[in-house]
Amino acid sequence: MIDAHSHIWTRNLEQFPLVNGQTVDDLDPPSFNYDELIALTQPLGVSKVVLIQHGPYHGVDNSYVLHATRRYPEVFRVVAGIDDRREGTGELMRKMLPQGVTGFRITPFFPTRSNWLETPGMEEMWRVAADTGQAICCLINPDDLPAVSNMCERFPGTPVVIDHLSRIGADGTIRNEDVNELCKLAKQKQVSVKISAFYGLGAKQAPYLDLAPLIKCVFEAYGPQRLMWA
Repeated sequence: MIDAHSHIWTRNLEQFPLVNGQTVDDLDPPSFNYDELIALTQPLGVSKVVLIQHGPYHGVDNSYVLHATRRYPEVFRVVAGIDDRREGTGELMRKMLPQGVTGFRITPFFPTRSNWLETPGMEEMWRVAADTGQAICCLINPDDLPAVSNMCERFPGTPVVIDHLSRIGADGTIRNEDVNELCKLAKQKQVSVKISAFYGLGAKQAPYLDLAPLIKCVFEAYGPQRLMWA
């Protein structure tokens, strides 16, 4: 089994500092490093993990997840953070590919900004990803789905992953129009969806049965080969 989405961090802030002046007191839980992750996953039969750069703690400094991948190259691959507003985005993407970076996380949240898909650097990311096969992984809200769909139309060769069911129901309400918008994106054959983050969607209470109709609709739209467990 492959876990398609895990975050890790370390208390070694001297080597791997946090952004925005955060300290070890801001870490929650206080520690979740790569050895702790492996100790949890491997006894359960999860042999490989995709590490997702954790923007709130490390911004686009991917040092720690790259360190983890060098330590356990047979276990980890990385979805890195990148600043599309800086020059040389495409060159950096290509440079990171042999380091185990098989995708890049994009989002309007860290930092919050409008028209986030319209920068020259973002266009370069989508264009280069079509060549390298690195996935563009979208942490978005349902309102962002039409804009992402437009980018998929423009760059049909770019692999795209929608994180966390597009956060449908993050505010506590699962709206049919949002579910329909996510399912409509399935017409873009390069798009996959992560069935994940149940703790943050809908009623946010285990066993999360209120999410079953949403998951059923997404399963029927995308099929099992285009869904990821995380």
